[in-house]
Amino acid sequence: MRGRKAYVALCAIVACAAMTVSGCGGSNEAGGKTKIRFATWDQAEDVDRQQSLVDKFNSSQDKIEVNLEAYGNDFDTKISAGMGSNDAPDVMYMWNYPSYAKGLEPLDTYIQKQDTNYKKGFYPTLWNYNSYQGKTYGIPVGFTTHALYYNKDLFKKAGLKEPTNDWTWKQLQDAARVISSKTDAKGFAFQMKPDPYDFEMYLWSNGTAYSDDRGNMKGNVDSAKALQSYQMFQDMEKSGDAVATEGNGTDEFRSGTVAMFVYGSWALSTLDKEGIHYGVVNIPRFEDQAKSVSILSSSGVSMSKTTKHKAEAWKFIQFWTNAESNKARIGSELPVLTKVVDSEKIEKKPEYKPFYAMLKQSDGFTPSNFRVPDWSEKSDKLSLAFEKMYNPSTYEKPASALASVTK
Repeated sequence: MRGRKAYVALCAIVACAAMTVSGCGGSNEAGGKTKIRFATWDQAEDVDRQQSLVDKFNSSQDKIEVNLEAYGNDFDTKISAGMGSNDAPDVMYMWNYPSYAKGLEPLDTYIQKQDTNYKKGFYPTLWNYNSYQGKTYGIPVGFTTHALYYNKDLFKKAGLKEPTNDWTWKQLQDAARVISSKTDAKGFAFQMKPDPYDFEMYLWSNGTAYSDDRGNMKGNVDSAKALQSYQMFQDMEKSGDAVATEGNGTDEFRSGTVAMFVYGSWALSTLDKEGIHYGVVNIPRFEDQAKSVSILSSSGVSMSKTTKHKAEAWKFIQFWTNAESNKARIGSELPVLTKVVDSEKIEKKPEYKPFYAMLKQSDGFTPSNFRVPDWSEKSDKLSLAFEKMYNPSTYEKPASALASVTK
């Protein structure tokens, strides 16, 4: 599952037209087998697990051979360069559809040829994140929503009941205040310069968004509800009940210096390995709202628009997204097929349950990077605005900090 969300503008594909990708030879039909290149962004143990699955596919095929290419942190650069030079991998992991859609094969006709229940086998929210401008460009393979992590020991030390799935932000703030006064820890942590892509979930939870359906930000990113959302975090920091961190809050949570933070499922394995006594619940809701909403970090597999072997690429995509493969990747990706979640009893595991609860109640929300044409520029300006709001040396009022975003 991809953790970082660097936004690569479509113009980067054009700029990289003259570049070549090291080690790329294109698809061919040597030795009687059609060669399919498959690009992943993963590293280390996750790549080993993926290679085992690729080997399993290859051993079952007489006419297709898939070669796994692990790009790691160079994924965006190499995919952009490959698309610009017509040398993109046949199949690739994908998340940033607004940037890469022009180089991807629409998959709707392939999906329509499947069983009528094919799409229903996936959680519906995931299709929203693997589509762009009415076309499906990726088949879901993994995701994470966000949830509230809390330190059980610090809650016990402060004499507080543990958070529940129906908590409000006011209840979180009240608990954070008690923890900050009765222990050596801060009650809550959030990023001083949060990823704008992630932060929009707090606006959604408060009945607004960065932009409207047409991608207009003015009057939305700075609406009364939006300003209330930004201000809430600044107020918690100013009161001393929360701390704005350089990172995502995981390090502070691990060290026991904060009692709560909101993050994706990426932290689970680390906290388990270190023996942290923690719990996970849904993101708190605003008091006048019926539910909270989470952003998704979703990964899919896509087909290059220029591949000469579309039938073979689709056959591999079908294998990579089937139930058996979905099960095999548990531990590195949260399963996206409902029947796998049911058969493996994933939602019965308390550490996983909130992420699926947030998935279900976050359907129908579209991130602004899918709607705002110049999102890359706007995202950079939002990042600077957040830093002005939450840096203790400035604490600029949200309306003022957002002035450059709405110009």
